[in-house]
Amino acid sequence: MTTINRKAGALWSGDSRSGLGTISTESQSLAQLPYNYQTRFGEQAGTNPEELIAAAHAACFSMALASTLKKNGFDPKHTDTNATCTVVSKNGGYEITRMQLHVRADVPNLNNATFQKLVKEADEGCPVSNLLRNQLDIKIDAMLI
Repeated sequence: MTTINRKAGALWSGDSRSGLGTISTESQSLAQLPYNYQTRFGEQAGTNPEELIAAAHAACFSMALASTLKKNGFDPKHTDTNATCTVVSKNGGYEITRMQLHVRADVPNLNNATFQKLVKEADEGCPVSNLLRNQLDIKIDAMLI
């Protein structure tokens, strides 16, 4: 069994509404990205935890789908996954309630029925889908292009 650890961190100063924070990753791919209340819950440009969760899910699912397609004898030209992470206010706080994946794939010699079956199989094998599955509603809209 192979064990891989990936690290990221956040530094926050001040209270939740007027404070400021930075997000970074061990690889330095995300190096000191600023975030605050307005980038998270308002309209200010900048990143936030929910956007990063959506990005992680889209990236993981695209790789899982490509792997599933190849394992089943298909050679995908590309997969394009966009994720929408839905956050709702609840009891004075916030809750992530849903993840919507919009998947478009260019896969020669594949019919839609088989594609939809393989999308379901990819979802079942996607580590991020499996992490999130019991906590929120995951919907997948997948289309061959």
